[in-house]
Amino acid sequence: MKVLVIGGAGYIGSHVVKELMGKGHEVTVFDNLSSGLVQNLFTDNDFIAGDILHPEDLNEAFSQGFDAFIHLAAFKAAGESMIKPEKYSVNNINGTINILNAAVEHGCKNMVFSSSAAVFGEPQYQPLDEKHPTNPENYYGFTKLKIEEFMGWYEKLKGLRFAALRYFNAAGYDPEGVLYGLERHPANLLPVIMEVAVGKRDKLSVFGNDYKTRDGTCIRDYIHVSDLAAAHVLALEYIVNKKKSLTLNLGTGTGITVTEMLEAARRITGKEIKAEYVGRRAGDPAQLTASSELAHKLLGWKPVCSGVDSLIGSTWKAYKKYYRLG
Repeated sequence: MKVLVIGGAGYIGSHVVKELMGKGHEVTVFDNLSSGLVQNLFTDNDFIAGDILHPEDLNEAFSQGFDAFIHLAAFKAAGESMIKPEKYSVNNINGTINILNAAVEHGCKNMVFSSSAAVFGEPQYQPLDEKHPTNPENYYGFTKLKIEEFMGWYEKLKGLRFAALRYFNAAGYDPEGVLYGLERHPANLLPVIMEVAVGKRDKLSVFGNDYKTRDGTCIRDYIHVSDLAAAHVLALEYIVNKKKSLTLNLGTGTGITVTEMLEAARRITGKEIKAEYVGRRAGDPAQLTASSELAHKLLGWKPVCSGVDSLIGSTWKAYKKYYRLG
């Protein structure tokens, strides 16, 4: 298939592009490089420098004729979304409407969307499955849920087929070491740990160690980015071949605590990695894990790289390569 990957120069997007190429698909990347990196682009692909807030850019891109597209161009910092909702409204909601309009205008009606388990909000049971009520607690999650609703309407009215993939914490790096472009201004746990390990930060702040978990720190469901990339491609092939839309959760169903991640990072990197326990952050649940049983049933997908050693080992390899450490 001829596939347009919107946000394909970003962290997850570049891994999705690599997976698509490995499966023989023809890929074009559309990105404004606000957070994506030129370093993440492959010479075998066409690149379109464009912005989802500019409908003319999208119309020009889709006019080239694509069988499908993957949308990974949303802003994703939950905390920032509560401070700057207007930023998330304009980019995530307005930008996505621009994408949908351009896609259907040019007859491209197969879409994979990088959604989020943030659409669920406070968990009523765990692991979270697709039937869990949706009640997002941050504005970022709200925008993702609204985009899912837009896709549902475009399916009814315009014949769009879509896959909405809900997952929590993407982590890790390409095990083959081809991709090692680091995220700008990371806020997630593992990149922050790595920045302490390489000396870019002084220490890690652990928010809360008095939760009712196995070691007192929060449990989160970390999915290796290569596992996520595989799911994106499988989902795309499913909606094209089955001619059905789908909404899936992607997770391990178990999760890793902050302390477990920290201790494993110390072991794997051989670095001290200073850390201090501080107060809880408002709105942080003790545990968040997602079930991927439906993804396994429909797509045959299972996470194969998402163990803690793989997550940390591949990330440390990328950081060492980037910072040219021995």
